[in-house]
Amino acid sequence: MANDQPYQLAGVMGWPVAHSRSPVIHTHWIEEHRLRGAYVLLPVQPENIEQALRALPTLGFAGCNLTIPHKVAAMGIVDHLEPLARRIGAANTIVVGADGSLTGRNTDAFGFIQSLRDAAPAWRADSGPACVMGAGGAARAVIAGLLDEGATEIRLSNRSDAKAVDMAQEFGPLVRAVPWAERHEALTSVALLVNTTNQGMHDQPALDLNLHALPVTALVSDIVYVPLETPLLTAAKTRGNTTVNGLGMLLNQARPAFEAWFGVLPAISPALLAKVIATF
Repeated sequence: MANDQPYQLAGVMGWPVAHSRSPVIHTHWIEEHRLRGAYVLLPVQPENIEQALRALPTLGFAGCNLTIPHKVAAMGIVDHLEPLARRIGAANTIVVGADGSLTGRNTDAFGFIQSLRDAAPAWRADSGPACVMGAGGAARAVIAGLLDEGATEIRLSNRSDAKAVDMAQEFGPLVRAVPWAERHEALTSVALLVNTTNQGMHDQPALDLNLHALPVTALVSDIVYVPLETPLLTAAKTRGNTTVNGLGMLLNQARPAFEAWFGVLPAISPALLAKVIATF
């Protein structure tokens, strides 16, 4: 019975953090599974991140999510860092062990891949080249996820060509940097297009990308979720491509974190979707 369980605490740590949808997501799951616990906002300034993380065991927390600006700093604080988090270069989830130790994980790659599978169950990472726009932290998670799923070619393009070159070299020969000036032609023959930039986000200009060379069979993903349909997704949908918005990644990255803290792998229900969408 749920009442026999200890009271579990978790939260999201960031600065600022009030805008986070994570409390809506995790509180829904706590209530849905009738668990004893709470998920709270943890506003922590950057200079206090180590003190805050080290306090989690003492305060009775099972762990927390990390958002900007703490994802990178936490890597040098935790006692254990999972290999995927090291490859991505960021930790977005902290799990407190029975001995009080802190383990850093990254669930963004899982969230991204699962969002593709939810939207297109037949999708396969090895079905053709992928093209990723942007070379920030989100791109690192997307690339790591695609490589782990068997992608055979990833074309990476970024407004700063040098940043794309550096990232491609870090991830190895299956990732190739494409100059920003050649981004339109880079869509030729691709099976997946992913926007990891903030272009198309509310109050930001649309991603400057011509889809003329993109096959209509390609899956088009945008990790932006405000708005749910970015100009890129609108353009792709109009020409017949299957599209994936960023909400799926947001929701799916939360699932393994919740399981680590509360012992239940939750599902994404219509009721949860409605609750999150209502916050936009």
